[in-house]
Amino acid sequence: MKLGILMDPIAEITIEKDTSFALLLEAQQRGFEIYYMEPQDVWLQDGISWGRMRLLNVEDDPDDWFTFKKELTQPLVDLDLFLMRKDPPFDMQYIYLTYLLEQAESQGLTVINKPASLRDANEKLFTAWFPQCCPNTIVTRRIDLLKEFVASEEQVVVKPLGAMGGESIFIVNDGEPNTNVILETMTRHESELVMAQRYIAEISEGDKRILMIHGEPVPYALARIPQGDDFRGNIAAGGKTEGRELTDRDLWICEQVGPTL
Repeated sequence: MKLGILMDPIAEITIEKDTSFALLLEAQQRGFEIYYMEPQDVWLQDGISWGRMRLLNVEDDPDDWFTFKKELTQPLVDLDLFLMRKDPPFDMQYIYLTYLLEQAESQGLTVINKPASLRDANEKLFTAWFPQCCPNTIVTRRIDLLKEFVASEEQVVVKPLGAMGGESIFIVNDGEPNTNVILETMTRHESELVMAQRYIAEISEGDKRILMIHGEPVPYALARIPQGDDFRGNIAAGGKTEGRELTDRDLWICEQVGPTL
Protein backbone atom coordinates (compact mmCIF):
# COMPACT_ATOMS: atom_id res chain seq x y z
CA MET A 1 0.00 0.00 0.00
CA LYS A 2 1.25 3.45 -0.94
CA LEU A 3 0.62 6.19 1.62
CA GLY A 4 1.16 9.83 0.71
CA ILE A 5 1.53 12.53 3.33
CA LEU A 6 1.59 16.30 2.97
CA MET A 7 3.12 17.98 6.01
CA ASP A 8 5.44 20.72 7.19
CA PRO A 9 9.18 20.01 6.87
CA ILE A 10 9.92 16.76 8.67
CA ALA A 11 13.44 17.99 9.45
CA GLU A 12 11.96 20.65 11.75
CA ILE A 13 9.55 18.57 13.85
CA THR A 14 10.01 17.39 17.44
CA ILE A 15 9.20 13.72 17.18
CA GLU A 16 8.29 13.26 20.85
CA LYS A 17 5.19 15.43 20.42
CA ASP A 18 4.41 15.26 16.71
CA THR A 19 1.22 13.35 15.84
CA SER A 20 2.09 13.11 12.15
CA PHE A 21 5.33 11.36 13.04
CA ALA A 22 3.48 8.89 15.27
CA LEU A 23 1.13 8.12 12.37
CA LEU A 24 4.09 7.56 10.06
CA LEU A 25 5.79 5.19 12.49
CA GLU A 26 2.62 3.13 12.80
CA ALA A 27 2.00 3.12 9.05
CA GLN A 28 5.55 1.96 8.36
CA GLN A 29 5.20 -0.79 10.95
CA ARG A 30 2.06 -1.96 9.16
CA GLY A 31 3.89 -2.24 5.86
CA PHE A 32 2.94 0.99 4.09
CA GLU A 33 5.32 2.64 1.66
CA ILE A 34 5.39 6.31 2.69
CA TYR A 35 5.61 9.06 0.08
CA TYR A 36 6.46 12.42 1.62
CA MET A 37 5.48 15.85 0.26
CA GLU A 38 5.59 19.46 1.39
CA PRO A 39 3.17 22.13 0.09
CA GLN A 40 5.44 23.22 -2.75
CA ASP A 41 5.57 19.62 -4.01
CA VAL A 42 1.91 19.50 -5.09
CA TRP A 43 0.51 21.14 -8.23
CA LEU A 44 -2.38 20.93 -10.70
CA GLN A 45 -1.74 20.49 -14.42
CA ASP A 46 -4.36 19.83 -17.11
CA GLY A 47 -6.89 18.74 -14.51
CA ILE A 48 -4.57 16.29 -12.74
CA SER A 49 -3.03 16.83 -9.29
CA TRP A 50 0.64 15.86 -9.27
CA GLY A 51 3.21 15.39 -6.56
CA ARG A 52 6.98 15.43 -6.28
CA MET A 53 7.31 12.60 -3.77
CA ARG A 54 10.15 11.23 -1.73
CA LEU A 55 10.01 7.68 -0.43
CA LEU A 56 10.44 8.09 3.31
CA ASN A 57 11.82 5.88 6.07
CA VAL A 58 11.25 6.91 9.69
CA GLU A 59 12.96 5.83 12.90
CA ASP A 60 12.03 6.49 16.53
CA ASP A 61 15.36 8.20 17.13
CA PRO A 62 15.41 11.88 18.22
CA ASP A 63 18.85 12.33 16.65
CA ASP A 64 18.20 10.68 13.28
CA TRP A 65 14.48 10.18 12.63
CA PHE A 66 14.14 10.10 8.85
CA THR A 67 15.85 9.29 5.57
CA PHE A 68 14.74 9.66 1.97
CA LYS A 69 15.25 6.65 -0.29
CA LYS A 70 14.30 7.97 -3.72
CA GLU A 71 12.36 10.74 -5.45
CA LEU A 72 9.68 10.45 -8.11
CA THR A 73 6.97 12.53 -9.75
CA GLN A 74 3.53 11.06 -10.38
CA PRO A 75 -0.20 11.84 -10.14
CA LEU A 76 -1.49 11.78 -6.58
CA VAL A 77 -4.21 9.35 -7.62
CA ASP A 78 -1.51 6.69 -8.12
CA LEU A 79 -1.30 6.48 -4.32
CA ASP A 80 -3.67 4.33 -2.26
CA LEU A 81 -4.17 6.76 0.62
CA PHE A 82 -3.26 10.36 1.38
CA LEU A 83 -2.88 12.16 4.72
CA MET A 84 -3.27 15.94 4.76
CA ARG A 85 -1.21 16.94 7.81
CA LYS A 86 -0.20 20.51 6.98
CA ASP A 87 -0.39 22.71 10.07
CA PRO A 88 -2.11 26.10 10.07
CA PRO A 89 -2.04 29.03 9.37
CA PHE A 90 -5.40 28.38 7.79
CA ASP A 91 -4.95 30.91 5.00
CA MET A 92 -5.67 31.02 1.27
CA GLN A 93 -2.58 28.96 0.47
CA TYR A 94 -3.92 26.23 2.76
CA ILE A 95 -7.33 26.45 1.08
CA TYR A 96 -5.78 26.23 -2.39
CA LEU A 97 -4.03 23.03 -1.33
CA THR A 98 -7.36 21.51 -0.33
CA TYR A 99 -8.70 22.19 -3.83
CA LEU A 100 -5.75 20.38 -5.39
CA LEU A 101 -6.34 17.43 -3.08
CA GLU A 102 -10.08 17.50 -3.76
CA GLN A 103 -9.38 17.15 -7.48
CA ALA A 104 -7.31 14.02 -6.77
CA GLU A 105 -10.09 12.78 -4.50
CA SER A 106 -12.62 13.18 -7.32
CA GLN A 107 -10.42 10.91 -9.44
CA GLY A 108 -10.38 8.13 -6.85
CA LEU A 109 -7.78 8.99 -4.20
CA THR A 110 -8.80 8.53 -0.56
CA VAL A 111 -7.78 11.72 1.28
CA ILE A 112 -7.85 11.97 5.09
CA ASN A 113 -9.26 14.31 6.25
CA LYS A 114 -11.60 15.16 3.39
CA PRO A 115 -10.42 18.40 1.75
CA ALA A 116 -13.92 19.91 1.79
CA SER A 117 -14.24 19.14 5.50
CA LEU A 118 -10.93 20.86 6.22
CA ARG A 119 -12.29 23.99 4.56
CA ASP A 120 -15.70 23.80 6.21
CA ALA A 121 -14.58 23.02 9.76
CA ASN A 122 -12.19 25.75 10.86
CA GLU A 123 -10.57 24.52 14.06
CA LYS A 124 -11.79 27.48 16.11
CA LEU A 125 -14.85 28.84 14.30
CA PHE A 126 -16.47 25.39 13.99
CA THR A 127 -17.04 25.40 17.75
CA ALA A 128 -19.64 28.15 17.25
CA TRP A 129 -21.97 25.48 15.85
CA PHE A 130 -22.12 23.99 19.36
CA PRO A 131 -22.78 26.98 21.67
CA GLN A 132 -24.21 24.70 24.35
CA CYS A 133 -20.72 23.23 24.77
CA CYS A 134 -18.76 26.48 24.83
CA PRO A 135 -18.18 29.50 27.05
CA ASN A 136 -19.76 32.76 25.89
CA THR A 137 -18.22 33.59 22.53
CA ILE A 138 -18.16 36.40 19.98
CA VAL A 139 -16.56 36.40 16.52
CA THR A 140 -16.16 39.85 15.02
CA ARG A 141 -13.69 42.39 13.66
CA ARG A 142 -15.46 45.31 15.33
CA ILE A 143 -13.51 46.72 18.25
CA ASP A 144 -16.58 48.32 19.82
CA LEU A 145 -18.32 44.93 20.04
CA LEU A 146 -15.20 43.30 21.44
CA LYS A 147 -14.89 45.99 24.11
CA GLU A 148 -18.54 45.53 25.07
CA PHE A 149 -17.90 41.79 25.35
CA VAL A 150 -14.86 42.36 27.57
CA ALA A 151 -16.90 44.66 29.81
CA SER A 152 -19.72 42.13 30.15
CA GLU A 153 -17.50 39.10 30.77
CA GLU A 154 -14.79 40.96 32.75
CA GLN A 155 -12.05 38.60 31.57
CA VAL A 156 -11.80 37.14 28.07
CA VAL A 157 -9.40 35.31 25.80
CA VAL A 158 -8.91 36.78 22.32
CA LYS A 159 -7.49 34.57 19.59
CA PRO A 160 -6.98 34.59 15.80
CA LEU A 161 -9.05 32.15 13.76
CA GLY A 162 -6.29 30.75 11.59
CA ALA A 163 -3.30 30.19 13.88
CA MET A 164 -2.18 27.30 16.10
CA GLY A 165 0.09 26.40 18.99
CA GLY A 166 -1.11 29.20 21.26
CA GLU A 167 0.20 31.85 18.87
CA SER A 168 -1.13 35.40 19.33
CA ILE A 169 -3.59 34.55 22.11
CA PHE A 170 -4.25 37.24 24.72
CA ILE A 171 -6.12 37.50 28.00
CA VAL A 172 -7.90 40.87 28.18
CA ASN A 173 -9.34 42.11 31.46
CA ASP A 174 -12.03 44.76 31.83
CA GLY A 175 -10.19 48.02 32.46
CA GLU A 176 -6.97 46.74 30.87
CA PRO A 177 -5.07 49.88 29.75
CA ASN A 178 -3.74 48.09 26.65
CA THR A 179 -7.17 46.88 25.48
CA ASN A 180 -7.30 49.18 22.46
CA VAL A 181 -3.86 48.32 21.16
CA ILE A 182 -4.42 44.59 21.70
CA LEU A 183 -7.69 44.63 19.78
CA GLU A 184 -6.30 46.88 17.05
CA THR A 185 -3.38 44.50 16.61
CA MET A 186 -5.49 41.35 16.72
CA THR A 187 -8.06 42.62 14.21
CA ARG A 188 -5.47 44.46 12.11
CA HIS A 189 -7.47 47.62 12.65
CA GLU A 190 -10.84 45.93 12.13
CA SER A 191 -9.85 44.17 8.90
CA GLU A 192 -9.76 40.58 10.26
CA LEU A 193 -12.19 38.50 12.30
CA VAL A 194 -11.09 37.26 15.71
CA MET A 195 -12.71 35.11 18.37
CA ALA A 196 -13.17 36.22 21.98
CA GLN A 197 -14.39 33.89 24.73
CA ARG A 198 -15.06 34.17 28.43
CA TYR A 199 -11.90 33.14 30.25
CA ILE A 200 -12.24 29.85 32.13
CA ALA A 201 -9.99 29.78 35.20
CA GLU A 202 -10.02 25.97 35.19
CA ILE A 203 -7.58 26.09 32.28
CA SER A 204 -4.90 25.89 34.97
CA GLU A 205 -5.93 22.24 35.35
CA GLY A 206 -5.47 21.67 31.62
CA ASP A 207 -7.56 21.37 28.49
CA LYS A 208 -8.24 18.08 26.72
CA ARG A 209 -7.76 16.76 23.23
CA ILE A 210 -10.28 14.00 22.59
CA LEU A 211 -10.06 11.65 19.61
CA MET A 212 -13.27 10.42 18.01
CA ILE A 213 -13.56 7.56 15.53
CA HIS A 214 -16.79 7.26 13.53
CA GLY A 215 -18.43 9.63 16.00
CA GLU A 216 -17.40 7.65 19.09
CA PRO A 217 -14.77 8.93 21.57
CA VAL A 218 -11.63 7.11 22.56
CA PRO A 219 -12.11 6.69 26.35
CA TYR A 220 -8.92 8.57 27.28
CA ALA A 221 -8.02 12.16 26.41
CA LEU A 222 -4.70 13.95 26.13
CA ALA A 223 -4.70 16.70 28.76
CA ARG A 224 -2.48 19.71 28.03
CA ILE A 225 -1.51 21.51 31.22
CA PRO A 226 -0.16 25.09 31.36
CA GLN A 227 3.14 25.60 33.12
CA GLY A 228 4.31 28.44 35.36
CA ASP A 229 2.43 31.70 34.86
CA ASP A 230 1.43 30.89 31.27
CA PHE A 231 -2.29 30.25 30.74
CA ARG A 232 -1.74 28.35 27.46
CA GLY A 233 -1.73 24.58 27.58
CA ASN A 234 -0.53 24.15 24.00
CA ILE A 235 2.40 21.78 23.74
CA ALA A 236 4.13 24.24 21.41
CA ALA A 237 3.82 26.87 24.17
CA GLY A 238 5.41 24.62 26.80
CA GLY A 239 2.35 22.81 28.16
CA LYS A 240 2.87 19.38 29.71
CA THR A 241 0.73 16.39 28.79
CA GLU A 242 -0.89 13.46 30.53
CA GLY A 243 -3.57 10.90 29.71
CA ARG A 244 -6.91 11.27 31.49
CA GLU A 245 -10.07 9.21 31.45
CA LEU A 246 -13.06 11.01 29.98
CA THR A 247 -15.47 12.56 32.48
CA ASP A 248 -19.26 12.61 32.22
CA ARG A 249 -18.99 16.19 30.93
CA ASP A 250 -16.49 15.10 28.28
CA LEU A 251 -18.80 12.30 27.14
CA TRP A 252 -21.74 14.71 26.96
CA ILE A 253 -19.75 17.04 24.71
CA CYS A 254 -18.86 14.07 22.50
CA GLU A 255 -22.55 13.21 22.23
CA GLN A 256 -23.26 16.76 21.08
CA VAL A 257 -20.58 16.99 18.40
CA GLY A 258 -20.19 13.34 17.36
CA PRO A 259 -23.10 13.12 14.89
CA THR A 260 -21.89 16.23 13.05
CA LEU A 261 -18.31 15.04 12.89
